[in-house]
Amino acid sequence: MESCEFLSRFWEGKMSCWLSKETLVLAEDYLEFCVGVQRTPPGPASEAMRCLAKEIEKQNLSKFHSLVQTFLDSCGPDRSSSLRKVMAEMVGDGKLNWGRVVSLFAFTGVLVGELHSRGEGKDCCRRLAETIADYLGVEKQDWLLQNEGWDGFCKFFHSSRGQNHESAMKTALFAAAGDYPLSAVGEPQHRCSLASGHGGSSSGMLRIAADSHVIK
Repeated sequence: MESCEFLSRFWEGKMSCWLSKETLVLAEDYLEFCVGVQRTPPGPASEAMRCLAKEIEKQNLSKFHSLVQTFLDSCGPDRSSSLRKVMAEMVGDGKLNWGRVVSLFAFTGVLVGELHSRGEGKDCCRRLAETIADYLGVEKQDWLLQNEGWDGFCKFFHSSRGQNHESAMKTALFAAAGDYPLSAVGEPQHRCSLASGHGGSSSGMLRIAADSHVIK
C-alpha cells in the first residue's frame, strides 16, 4: 500500500514538473515570437497558440493596447507580480478554460511588445513566461491535467479549425466570455481592477476584452 502511494506521488511529481516545463517553453516561444524572434515553433501547441492568440490580438488590438498602457502605468517595477494578479482576476469567478488562457497569452504578448519598443531586451520575455508557467503549470496544473494538458489545447484548436474562420474565433472567444458589456472597457473602475485586482469587476479585464469580439 505504501509502495503504491509512493509511486503515485512520484508520478504526480514528474507530471507536474513536465507540465510546468512544457508551459514555460510554450509561453517563452509565444512571447519571443511577439518581439520578432523568428524560429520554427517548438511543437504543435506553440503553433496553435501563435495562431489563436495573434488572431485575438488582431481583433482587439486597440483594447489590448489600452489595457497594457494602464497596466504599465500602475504596476510598478515588479511586473511579474502584477501579471500574476491579472491572471488571478481573470479567473476570479473560479472558471478557467482555453479561451481565457489564449486571452492571457494575447495580453502578455502585447505587453512584451510594448516593453520591447521601450528598449527592454528579451529578458522580459523570459521573466513573464516564467510567471505564466508558474501560474498555469503549477497553481492551475490540476485544471491542465483534467483537460489533457497542452494536447487538449491542440484538440481545442483543431476542433475550432474544423469550422469556418469566423466560427473558429468565436469558439475560442466564447470560452473566454464573461457577462460585461463592450461599454465597460476603459471605464475607470475597470482600469483600477486591471492594475490592482480591486474595483468594478472580479471577472477580469481580459474576459471583458474578449467579450467585445464576441458581441460584434
